[in-house]
Amino acid sequence: MRNVVITAFVFWTVMLGTTVPTPLYPLYEQSFGIVPVEITVLFGVYALGVVVGLLTLGRLSDQIGRKPVLAIALLLSAAAAALFLVSDSLGMLLAARVISGFSAALATGAGTAAIAEQLPERRKWLGPVLALLANMGGLASGTMLSGLLAQWAPHPLRLSWVVDLALIAASLIGLTLVAETVRRGRATFHLERLRIPHEIRGDFIRAAATGGAGFGVLGVLTSVTGILLGVELGKHDPALTGFVVFLGFVSTAAGQLIDRRLPPRLSLPLACVALIVGAALIASAVLGAALPPLLAAAVVVGLGTGSAVSAGLRAIATGVPPERRGGAFSALFAILYTLLALPAIGVGIVIEYAGLRWAGGIFTLVVALLAAAVLISLSSRRRQPSHA
Repeated sequence: MRNVVITAFVFWTVMLGTTVPTPLYPLYEQSFGIVPVEITVLFGVYALGVVVGLLTLGRLSDQIGRKPVLAIALLLSAAAAALFLVSDSLGMLLAARVISGFSAALATGAGTAAIAEQLPERRKWLGPVLALLANMGGLASGTMLSGLLAQWAPHPLRLSWVVDLALIAASLIGLTLVAETVRRGRATFHLERLRIPHEIRGDFIRAAATGGAGFGVLGVLTSVTGILLGVELGKHDPALTGFVVFLGFVSTAAGQLIDRRLPPRLSLPLACVALIVGAALIASAVLGAALPPLLAAAVVVGLGTGSAVSAGLRAIATGVPPERRGGAFSALFAILYTLLALPAIGVGIVIEYAGLRWAGGIFTLVVALLAAAVLISLSSRRRQPSHA
């Protein structure tokens, strides 16, 4: 189990680095004169880096091994952290976010596969759970780490990155002790062609739409929570910003774990209802300048998003032939990360020209309508008569 623990720690470290900037965005805004739309673009280019990484490097660990790819992910994460540490302009921040996106793309595939391959046969069921905890746990931990340090420690724009670099160094040392699980071959680089699997086209589209709506909400929470708390609630509190986003990611992990115990037919309906309720809570938080609805929304949206993603992963795992599952998983995550970025950028543009309340109202309405459309589609499908 030592190899599994070290690999999970490496995976966790890379994902932690991707969310360290979240509570710091308002501080970058003050220090560099960045406007809200540029903050959301900063977040969006990270997701773009993930998508490009999935498309170009998604199969790299199958070809050259898990350890080399995890090492590259750590080195990219270190490069991003170093850029953040010395940054003094928007351009450097954008470059750091793109590099961070590539590191996450590499770690997600290689880390998930390595954890599963290192477990003995009798414990294979632990693989998805440990990968989930490393992934979502890292995302949640990054926001809390930087939020707490920015709130109560000196050098708020520097110290978090020093700690991140120390964790990366420890991970690189630990990775040298891990055994490789793949016979190495010659690496080839090519774009992965995204395909919606025809065997589960309807289920895939509904799960991707619902999960994408949830990812969109998480993206907006990640990019503009600090602005919302500061402008509307008068709370310039990095720790609180980190806690709100922490709740969202932890709840997403909890939603996936809970979904494993629910009948599959309930996953997407419950996820849609959760997103509709979450949208209403966000609208209440923005229009009423209230903190409790925002905290509740992070939990409810996270649970719904986790359930929807779990439904999509289960549909692929059970309905797509093994030789095409990798491409189907890549297609799902590419869609999810695209929808993570675009709404955040759109909200930033609306904030710039119409204000935060208009942005919040329009965004929550779109999320609620999308979730309602999927819910109606599910209801219509169940009413259709079956044919022998």
